[in-house]
Amino acid sequence: MRLVYSLILYLATPLVLVRLLWRALRAPDYADRWGERFGWVPNLKTDKTVIWLHTVSVGEFLGALPLVRALLQEPDVQLVITTTTPTGSERVRATLGDRVRHVYAPYDLPDCVARFLKRTQPRVLLIMETELWPNTIAACAKREIPVVLINGRLSAKSARGYQRFAGLTRPMLQRLTAAGVQGQADAERFQALGLSPEACQLTGNIKFDLTLDEGVRERAAQLREEWTGGGQRPVWIAASTHQGEDEPILEAYVQLSRLVDANPLLVLVPRHPERFDSVTALCRRRDLATVRRSLQEPVDDDIQVLVGDTMGELLLFFGASDIAFVGGSLIPNGGHNLVEPAAWGLPLLSGPSQFNFAEISRLLIEAGALTLAETPEQLAKQLAALIQDPELRRKRGEAALAVTEGNRGALEKTLELVKRYW
Repeated sequence: MRLVYSLILYLATPLVLVRLLWRALRAPDYADRWGERFGWVPNLKTDKTVIWLHTVSVGEFLGALPLVRALLQEPDVQLVITTTTPTGSERVRATLGDRVRHVYAPYDLPDCVARFLKRTQPRVLLIMETELWPNTIAACAKREIPVVLINGRLSAKSARGYQRFAGLTRPMLQRLTAAGVQGQADAERFQALGLSPEACQLTGNIKFDLTLDEGVRERAAQLREEWTGGGQRPVWIAASTHQGEDEPILEAYVQLSRLVDANPLLVLVPRHPERFDSVTALCRRRDLATVRRSLQEPVDDDIQVLVGDTMGELLLFFGASDIAFVGGSLIPNGGHNLVEPAAWGLPLLSGPSQFNFAEISRLLIEAGALTLAETPEQLAKQLAALIQDPELRRKRGEAALAVTEGNRGALEKTLELVKRYW
């Protein structure tokens, strides 16, 4: 089955290159460093133990950051971090600089993976969440390189997709050396697909081990001062929005303005940089007074929308806000990470699509910290209730913070699991 899979991938390679070109038209960074995607990475010359950590993009990298920082404390470890997107690449480099080696992950073609492994010589491969590739895992198994899944999660939807290709999925999961998974439901789905129970360990979600140091808190407080002038103006953030979500969010803002006497500021943060311009244009077509964060334009009282068109500042934006809506959820995308705003003690709103973060979402809903909205009308009413009732806002924010504090500890378990294999 893997032979057929590989043949199909080779035949599809011209289409993959066309897709890269098409994406480069919207995001020029996709035109760079193509050789790395085919395994042509610089030879890594080091006497240290090489650990290869694969994270898909920004979200996975930020989720793995507590583990990365723990690994960087090991003097004999050299981290090689791979991503598949330019935004992920930018975030790795901006956050860690030359403390790690960053390259794009090789395509899951036998020769590309072999070339990459020969040039990097990893002692162990760590895979974040669900980025499982048959040829990559098989190539590591052949070379006796342990493959450890960390922070593993598997939604019911993804499990059904894997099940359709059981002949490919089962051998791949059986080759995993170990898997640290977030919850019992994830463990059961992985094992039903072929993962050995002996290889499976419940570690929890390392995203809960996020730490907000004093420097981050001070910068967030300064940012809020810039946005509100030290006043009581309510700030709500709509974070990580996708195409198809900005319109209903702006409609909710318009309706909210009719429901409350306050003068709310919307901080609208698109998930992908290539959408910054179009989202700004959309706001202005709605006749909303709009400024862009990247231009450092002043946020006066008459400004209605601030477009967060910078990279690496989302955590600060949460800290400067009163209420957080997390996107990727009004469309069937499965949602995005709710832990960051929860760690700031913010009351949370989101759309109904939560399959990528089902366990986190469930915990927050049961705690009374998260409310789901399907329409602009529902979102506007929920925002109005929070803005008009400071006590409700406080209680829901405290509930969100309690969930994050109560679920810490996954980092220690994950680090203990990983250390067995280098």
